[in-house]
Amino acid sequence: MENKKEMRNWLNEFNLTHPFVIAGPCSAETEEQVLKIAHELKDSDVSVFRAGIWKPRTRPGGFEGVGEIGLKWLKKAKEQTGLLMGTEVANAAHVKLALEYDIDVLWIGARTTVNPFAMQEIADALVGTKKIVLVKNPVNPDLSLWLGGVERLYNAGIEKLGVIHRGFSTYEKTKYRNIPEWQIAIELQNKFPDLPLIIDPSHITGDRKMILEVTQQALDLNYDGMIIETHYDPDNAWSDAAQQVTPDALKQIFIDLKVRKVNDVSDAFTQKMAKLRANIDVLDATLLELLGKRMKVADEIGQVKKDANVAVLQNNRWNEILGKMILDGEKKGLTEEFVLKMFKAIHQESIGHQEKVLNA
Repeated sequence: MENKKEMRNWLNEFNLTHPFVIAGPCSAETEEQVLKIAHELKDSDVSVFRAGIWKPRTRPGGFEGVGEIGLKWLKKAKEQTGLLMGTEVANAAHVKLALEYDIDVLWIGARTTVNPFAMQEIADALVGTKKIVLVKNPVNPDLSLWLGGVERLYNAGIEKLGVIHRGFSTYEKTKYRNIPEWQIAIELQNKFPDLPLIIDPSHITGDRKMILEVTQQALDLNYDGMIIETHYDPDNAWSDAAQQVTPDALKQIFIDLKVRKVNDVSDAFTQKMAKLRANIDVLDATLLELLGKRMKVADEIGQVKKDANVAVLQNNRWNEILGKMILDGEKKGLTEEFVLKMFKAIHQESIGHQEKVLNA
């Protein structure tokens, strides 16, 4: 798959003066609920109304969606409001029904993207469609798997493609429901700058209080739009209650978001950026120099351990370092999440150096 300007055609055709917005409840619950929310979003920045019809749950026994009857409600909502309709599909049967009810936007969820067989089945079922098809990142942080899903759809001749960044699962306890791993989405942007990229702050945060913050981060990184779960009574929603916002709260988010220019060609801006980037280049070179020196010390530690026949991993020492670095990092304006990631990477590299010495 090659990057092409034409990848943006479907998005450009909306002719929007603001970011692209998909919004609506996590799940379609009743016809009344669907219609009420759709009407409240009708005269806003929302272009596509979303509602989950089939809900993949981690464990059986939970609410798994209303099924086909929900598609009838979406069709009615479209007739009454003029909004385009979108829902998640996870297999060929879902695709068939969604197309029968003229759903405009279909997206593939994280649990499905992770399975190449399922992706191929969906791609085959979508051959010839003119609908917009969006692919969420897989559950695990694997860019190749994410792009592989998009490529299967691309190879099936589907022209209106885009991707949704909904974060990645982790065993670590963080403030996010699914950690963003922004660098993966940035790498995707670098490879395919014209493939529309949409943020899903609802699933990244799992907390409605953080929706604005994460959406703003995405817009600052030149994302094209957002998909935000919206319910008139979020606390009593049948699924994912904590991450849904009310229609009024969503409209306030639209007001509060700051949409940045992609670039500024003025001389003053260019000169300031050139100076700051030169400074960054010097600091990055210094960082690499220091890391190289640190690993030389790790080699020496490895030799001392080898001579004394001592194991490489010393958990007490590692925990002491980590605790101290987190505290020191906070004083320097660094988040705990960043310090953890950085020092875990440094620690892993250090272990590698020591093991190489021990096994030489």
